[in-house]
Amino acid sequence: MNRLGNATSPYLRQHAGNPVHWQEWTAEALGEARERDVPILLSVGYASCHWCHVMAHESFEDAATAELMNANFVCIKVDREERPDLDAVYMNATVAMTGQGGWPMTCFLTPAGEPFYCGTYYPKQPRGGMPSFTQLLTAITDTWQHRRGEVDQASAQVTEALQAQAAGLPDADFAITAELLDHAVAAVLRDEDPKHAGFGGAPKFPPSALLEGLLRSWERTGAANVLGAVHRTAEAMARGGIYDQLRGGFARYSVDAAWVVPHFEKMLYDNAQLLRAYAHLARRTKTDAGAPESLAHRVTRETVQFLLDDLGTEQGGFASALDADTHLEPGKPGVEGATYVWTPAELIGELGPDDGAWAAAVFGVTTAGNFEHGTSVLTRYTDPDDHVRLERIRDTLRKARDGRPQPDRDDKVVTAWNGIAITALAEAGAAFDAPEWVAAAARCARFLLSEHVIDGRVRRASLNGVAGSSPGVLEDYAWLVTGLLALHQATGERTWLDDAQRLLDKAIQHFADPTVSGSWFDTADDAETLVTRPRDPIDGATPAGASSLAEALLTAGAAGDVDHAVPYRALAAQTLQRGAVVLARAPRSAGQWLTVAEAALRGPLQVAIATEAPSKPSELLTTARATAPGGTVILAAPPNSAPLLADRPLLHGEPAAYVCRGTVCDLPVATAAELRAALERP
Repeated sequence: MNRLGNATSPYLRQHAGNPVHWQEWTAEALGEARERDVPILLSVGYASCHWCHVMAHESFEDAATAELMNANFVCIKVDREERPDLDAVYMNATVAMTGQGGWPMTCFLTPAGEPFYCGTYYPKQPRGGMPSFTQLLTAITDTWQHRRGEVDQASAQVTEALQAQAAGLPDADFAITAELLDHAVAAVLRDEDPKHAGFGGAPKFPPSALLEGLLRSWERTGAANVLGAVHRTAEAMARGGIYDQLRGGFARYSVDAAWVVPHFEKMLYDNAQLLRAYAHLARRTKTDAGAPESLAHRVTRETVQFLLDDLGTEQGGFASALDADTHLEPGKPGVEGATYVWTPAELIGELGPDDGAWAAAVFGVTTAGNFEHGTSVLTRYTDPDDHVRLERIRDTLRKARDGRPQPDRDDKVVTAWNGIAITALAEAGAAFDAPEWVAAAARCARFLLSEHVIDGRVRRASLNGVAGSSPGVLEDYAWLVTGLLALHQATGERTWLDDAQRLLDKAIQHFADPTVSGSWFDTADDAETLVTRPRDPIDGATPAGASSLAEALLTAGAAGDVDHAVPYRALAAQTLQRGAVVLARAPRSAGQWLTVAEAALRGPLQVAIATEAPSKPSELLTTARATAPGGTVILAAPPNSAPLLADRPLLHGEPAAYVCRGTVCDLPVATAAELRAALERP
């Protein structure tokens, strides 16, 4: 029987009606494989994955295919977002066997969980040199039943390779220096697409963490070519179809090199990271008073609204994703992009002839189209002078689009991704004096602390306010801590720091490699034992757990109390020392490492503002938030109310700013000009 009906994962629930006897990954499921002496068929995907839906419709909903699966395998379905540990282990196996990975991921395992054959999507009928899924099932069954020795040999070889791969970063003679970071940035810039911006070719993914790291590099060096690359990429994405020109928010990636046609799923982790980068860019490149807001500022504002309106949950957290597909008819396969695309005739139908033609010109909608069947994804390569008309038209089109069938939403609340959202909202809210953004971050944090932290330990995800059983991984602890520290700075409230330190201590206790200082596993020491204990130091669509923890440690080392700060700083330095090899050898995949290393190279910077009225932004606090480089720890609070304000009094009864680099501090200053000068000193 199918056992997914009570799963906490929306992705698993999508498969609860399949005739396949799906189970979740449990000890009981593995035990059944041992008892029946059959292999495990492991299918890994996620709710907004287009090709996962295709394979489900073609194969998992087919009774004959399901009969073959049920008779010869124990069938296990895994949500990669709920169980990133399983996804990491078996994705490494898939890449090792095939040279590439992706979802849906289809793996065949021994009852002990050892992989012996892996792949991704398999079609219903043979095509393009690929066997059909049923042909594959028949071949695997035959091999298992009649050539077991081949299975044992393959599984042993793959398992040995996985265990070797999980040995951690190699020892290398690299240190975090300005020269290393400049080398990494130069290598990244050599990969810039000179025509369309961004890095590399199609499909083109938003370089989310990398943009933040490049911004911090520019703040240190003042290199115009670095800021230019950030501006070009930020503008190309925001004007292309990868950005929703009506509601805000970024799609997962662009299928072309020019950012025009997106893969339409919208992920929380992309939008949270991009919000952080765009808010940082907007903050440091503000337009003059009275001038129109910059593109970066507009995208910041609209992305915040997208998070709140489209991904916000009733409990205060943020949902994981919007699907790539739209189901136009019940029971039929979804159609990718159906919610979002337009024709000139549709624009005229909604807006009338004059506004319809004007909107088509603004948003690049043509009779030929840039997508399928003569439809167009909206782009916006110019900003028309008539802003009032533009906003009226956007509002009309938003309302019209809201009346169309909408993509499904994955309501699963993932701790790590919500931690990134808390960080971005708190930072943006502080920078732009938007207390409602900070309040949204605080509401999310309170929900996570209430429902995702159980007996001091973090759970990975929840659905409808109920936490699942999957334990948190390293990134969950790291980003929740970083988000809480961002709230501590945005509000001046001590409780956020206390919660952050408690969780950070748990992370150190359970994820540290006991044999190598500064090396971290992605799963806890008391988590389920898999064929290998994963640890991936590479920053991908989301930052690596280790690089994420490096930021949490560095920030806590600057903001924490004296008993915690010193060991946090030491662990941050040791972690960055281990990660330096990634910056040296794979800088395109080291965006978060670069982000943290740039902050560490400055000390990190700390600005402690002693004030008796922290809720009323002073000139000093406004100046610090507007001009301090990314990664600076900024706190305004009454003297001695927080560790950063210990023994830091007012100056002649007035607010005073104390600027420190690491453990070396300047004399206090009382004016914005003095603070600006102190922050500009190297």
